[in-house]
Amino acid sequence: MNIAVVGLGLIGGSICKALKKNTFHHIMGEDIDPSVCEKALSCKAVDEVITPDRLGEADLTIICLYPEDIVKFVNEYADVFKAGSIVTDSCGVKEYVVERCTDVLAERSVIFVGSHPMAGREFSGFDYSTDDLFVGASYIVTPTEGTPKMAVDLLATLACCMGFEKVVSATPQQHDTNIAFTSQLAHVVSNAYVKSPSLFNADGFSAGSFLDLTRVAKLNEKMWTSLFLSNKKALLFELGNIIDHLTQYKDAIESDDADALKAILKDGRERKERSIELYEQNAKNN
Repeated sequence: MNIAVVGLGLIGGSICKALKKNTFHHIMGEDIDPSVCEKALSCKAVDEVITPDRLGEADLTIICLYPEDIVKFVNEYADVFKAGSIVTDSCGVKEYVVERCTDVLAERSVIFVGSHPMAGREFSGFDYSTDDLFVGASYIVTPTEGTPKMAVDLLATLACCMGFEKVVSATPQQHDTNIAFTSQLAHVVSNAYVKSPSLFNADGFSAGSFLDLTRVAKLNEKMWTSLFLSNKKALLFELGNIIDHLTQYKDAIESDDADALKAILKDGRERKERSIELYEQNAKNN
C-alpha cells in the first residue's frame, strides 16, 4: 500500500519511522521544508519525497499539520486525492477538522476519518521524531455515521503495527470534550504555574511533583494556540471549572478554615482514588 504522510514534524516523522520499521508499506513523505525532506530521505524514514500533485498515488494519506492548515490543505488538493482512498489527520482536535473535511472529500469519493495519536514530547520537529514514540500509547479514531468500517479497521491495524497499545473509537465531539480535560487543560495549568516569580529561586527545592506538573509547560506555542482556539467551548468549560475550585482552596486558606480545607482536599483525594479504581476495572474488562 502507498501511504503518503504530509507534514514531517515530530508526529509525522515518527509515523513514517514507525511504519518503515514495522510494515512493508511504501512511505511517501511531503513537507514544505526541503531540508526536512532531505533528512527524512537520508535516514530512510520515507521511501521517497513527493509533492502534493502526486497524492493521487496514495491509498492512504495522513496529514500531520495544525487544524486550520489541514482544512486548507484538504480543500486545496481535494481533486488530487485518489477516488476510493482514505485520508486521515493527526491533530489534537477533531470536530473542527472532521466537519470541514469529510463532505468536501466525500464529493470526490474520498473517505476522511479523523484520528489522533495520543503521544508527544516536549520537543518538536523531525529531528526529535522516533520509531517508538507510539509504543504503549492510545490511538483515537473519530468516525462519523457514514464512515465505512473498513476505513476504521485499516487505521486500527496500522496503529497496532506502529506500537499503539489501545485503539479508542469516539465521536469527534466526545474526543474534544475529553481532550480538553486530559490534555489541553493540563498544558494551560502547567504553563501558568511556571509564571510564578518563585520559579527562578527553586533550585534545590524541587522534586517529582514539581517536575510532573511543569513538564508540559515547555510547549510549542504556535501549535497549542491553534488547538486551544479550535476547541474553545470545551476548553473554556474546563478552565471555568478549575478556576472555581481554585477559588475554594484560596478562600479556605485565606480564612484559616481548616475544616473546609480538609473537606475539599479529601474530596479531591477520593475522586482520584475512584478514578484509579475505574481505570483498573476497565483494564480488566478489556
